Amino acid sequence: RGRGPGCGQVTQGSCLPEWAVLVAGALMGAGDVIAQQLVEQRGLRGHHCPRTLKMMGIGLCLVGPVVGSWYRILDWLIPGNTKVVAVKKVILDQGVFAPCFLGCFLAVTGATNGLSVQDNWAKIQQDYMDALMTNYCIWPPVQIANFYFVPLQHRLAVVQCVAIIWNCYLSWKANRL
Repeated sequence: RGRGPGCGQVTQGSCLPEWAVLVAGALMGAGDVIAQQLVEQRGLRGHHCPRTLKMMGIGLCLVGPVVGSWYRILDWLIPGNTKVVAVKKVILDQGVFAPCFLGCFLAVTGATNGLSVQDNWAKIQQDYMDALMTNYCIWPPVQIANFYFVPLQHRLAVVQCVAIIWNCYLSWKANRL
């Protein structure tokens, strides 16, 4: 009827559960804690709590809702769960969504870090291609499995569990000033 994939329109139980958004926020925060403690080796006294809270907020307000909605849209655009369907979804996910979302993520992170528009743009130009290439090393195999084996309502949670290392990388990358 021309209507998009709203709650309950795609499949039974396809609404984005609140817990999935909360999990996205918590795991973005966990990724930042890992970045600060294991990668940057700041120690507990040197931990920058506002940065962790910002990353949690980005997970709650951007990553969880946008990625969860994207999975509903993708399932609406390309229904089914065959191997061919999973490959088509990965091509659309990694060819269209990932490059756009990564740019938005870097822009939002820069803005929340107080960068000017010019400094934020320079940082995006500096980090974007490296982050995108790293994305392509990690996500296509994860997404093939996710789109083929995992029911729609659990995809965000699966991705966020796998993404704890990705979130650590993104936090480190986006917060290097």
